[in-house]
Amino acid sequence: MKRRKFDAAAAPQKVGGALDDRFKLATPTRNVMNKVFPDHWSFLLGEIALFSFIILLLTGTFVAIFFEPSMAHVAYDGVYTPLRGVEMSKAYESTLNLSFEVRGGLIMRQMHHWSALLFVAAIIVHMCRVFFTGAFRKPRELNWVIGVLLFWIAFIEGFIGYSLPDDALSGTGLRIAEGMIQSVPLIGSWASAAVFGGPFPGDQIITRFYIAHVFILPLIMLALIAIHVGLVFAQKHTQWPGPGRTEHNVVGYRMFPNYAAKQGGFFMLVFAVTALMSGIFQINPVWLLGPYEAAVVSSGTQPDFYVMFMEGLIRVFPAWEFRTDFFVLPGIFWPGVAAMGVFMLLPMAYPWLERWMKKDRAHHNLLDRPRDVPVRTGLGAMAATFWVIGVVSGANDVFAERFDISLNAMTWAGRIGIIVLPVAAYFIAHRICLGLQQHDREVLAHGIETGIMMRDPDGRFYELHQPLAEPDEHGHTDLEYNGWVVPKRMNRVGALEARPKGFFKSLEEDDDSDSSRQIGSGKK
Repeated sequence: MKRRKFDAAAAPQKVGGALDDRFKLATPTRNVMNKVFPDHWSFLLGEIALFSFIILLLTGTFVAIFFEPSMAHVAYDGVYTPLRGVEMSKAYESTLNLSFEVRGGLIMRQMHHWSALLFVAAIIVHMCRVFFTGAFRKPRELNWVIGVLLFWIAFIEGFIGYSLPDDALSGTGLRIAEGMIQSVPLIGSWASAAVFGGPFPGDQIITRFYIAHVFILPLIMLALIAIHVGLVFAQKHTQWPGPGRTEHNVVGYRMFPNYAAKQGGFFMLVFAVTALMSGIFQINPVWLLGPYEAAVVSSGTQPDFYVMFMEGLIRVFPAWEFRTDFFVLPGIFWPGVAAMGVFMLLPMAYPWLERWMKKDRAHHNLLDRPRDVPVRTGLGAMAATFWVIGVVSGANDVFAERFDISLNAMTWAGRIGIIVLPVAAYFIAHRICLGLQQHDREVLAHGIETGIMMRDPDGRFYELHQPLAEPDEHGHTDLEYNGWVVPKRMNRVGALEARPKGFFKSLEEDDDSDSSRQIGSGKK
């Protein structure tokens, strides 16, 4: 009997046909593969967050194998000599062993920490892009709310993660968290006892945090990310305005093969950068800090950058205490509980607040340029300034020590700055937006500045402008500003040939005579 030859070229088609016969995959797979994504660098910020989350899951699985979430006390007897014989928890001991005695353990722990920072940072920058461009508008309000929830869950997940080693830094953070929980009226003491399993620090907190960190919160985040990405597929992807782009189409690349290939390469790039940072830059050396002791707190113990904002608010807020017959509100309640609640709810409600203020109920698939929405851009600059001052105030003891400044002066600078500077940032950003709009309109009316000065017979100097349309007798054009990018350079409108790019310098020398000839028809 003659053996049938294997046809490698026809194998994918046969396998695909066999799968479709059984599972009817052709129609949904075709829709996914034909999904079109716009091509712009700013859309990659969300992908960085997604890829960082995947790295977190991979490295977290490795770290979890060797970490022992126990508050039981032991005497350290490992290879790190300075801590030999020191009493510590098993959680801290297993972290030391993971760092010094497990092959590849230190770099995997550092990759886990760096990818966690990258994950939160990418979420923040991605949300800024969505906010400043209006990508949260109808019909994407729910996806914006999911994004805000993802940030706060990542915030809590990160805080719990660096609390697990039970070192001096994480214990200080837990002490602050305990104070915040106890400041809640009526239920504070009960809630603190429930979380810590008794008086602080208790012997249950690390075990409970471990379950939340490796099981509960990651599952919630996976579910939210799946819904988030699913809504991106179900709704049209937003895109920047431009020629051929409308509210009813998407101009870009199909999912397969272009976009899938680019995303695969981009994931490898994010992974490589994270691994490189973990190999070069040390982060959270817990062996230098020692085990946590409730009676020992020192200056210079700062949390990760996304928690430092809250730390700064707590530091600069006055110690105001509000007393009633039934409960007492200590000073930490306002920045630690009330303010965090406002910062969580206000961004979620913003899409509906803006729609109510602007009476705008239309669908929006085209993005706004930030300059075209000065009020929203000003509010974003205001919030960003507020956040930066909070972060700086969270390290005011370090600034005071390094620059020989009074800590009281730093505290009062934070109090005054957090009130004054955000308002100033709003007006500055608002005026910059209006100025950029005016500049765009001037280019549309008068053309592009060429940098070539001319002199008329009367001795008057003027600059040649290249018009963007047929000018009238006064040299002006009647082009309407529609939110697209206005060309500001000659090459953007094809007046000059594109110069081939070299490594450090163009391969061709400038040819001023040719340039002069090509723009000689411009009007002033």
